Amino acid sequence: MEAVRVTVCELPHELVALEAAWRGLCDHATAQRADLVVLPEFVFIEPLWLLERFDPVAWAHAEEVAALWLQRLPELGARHAIGTRPVTDGAGHYNEGFLWSADGGNGSTTPLRRKHYLPDEPGGYEARWFDRGAADFPVYQAGDLAFGLNICTELWALDAVGRYADQPATAIVAPRATAASTTGKWLSMGTVAAVASGCYCISSNRVQSDGACGGVGWIIEPDGALIARTSSLEPFLTRDVDPGRSRRARATYPRYVFAGRR
Repeated sequence: MEAVRVTVCELPHELVALEAAWRGLCDHATAQRADLVVLPEFVFIEPLWLLERFDPVAWAHAEEVAALWLQRLPELGARHAIGTRPVTDGAGHYNEGFLWSADGGNGSTTPLRRKHYLPDEPGGYEARWFDRGAADFPVYQAGDLAFGLNICTELWALDAVGRYADQPATAIVAPRATAASTTGKWLSMGTVAAVASGCYCISSNRVQSDGACGGVGWIIEPDGALIARTSSLEPFLTRDVDPGRSRRARATYPRYVFAGRR
């Protein structure tokens, strides 16, 4: 099985800055012949979770903006893209993962799991904006890459992360919206997730000039080596991910110690 070329990034949400960054990301992903582009959490959308109270008008606008930007995913020139978006289902409002696949033409978008673990504090009133999705963490497929989706806070769900070692996952994809001041502990968690599961940990983050979201997308190998870390100087990076390496890692320490016991 051939390596999968994966692009990670950091993107702003402010329209002028986003348009410029988007053009740069599309140029990069196309030139690098990316198979998969991982996008930040709630990509393209205002950070609604900063507001203490749910606003139905702001939510409806966010859904409209997301729908318009999803139509532009073919501009990436990639085979697949993963991110999250606002979705209304009946009376529920969700932070839902999506997998976009080129499939010729404008491609198609497949809904993935919905975020279950939701913080509720200043700077992150997510529990007031989103309803909880199911607590399960299935494995999905994007071409040759089998992946689990852990949306931001859910990277800390250690039980779910550890269970990937007993599943056919070869990557944990983690779209984020995390502050610059917390980058160190998030990188540490990404390393733990990779080593505990035997998967590559792949993450992209939002970025804001005030540091409320601090950028730094990454790709971490199954044994914990950091092979890509974005920055303001390099906001887009592409690396080869070897699914076979992940499968072999699951038979090695510490993964095999816990196999079948979760």
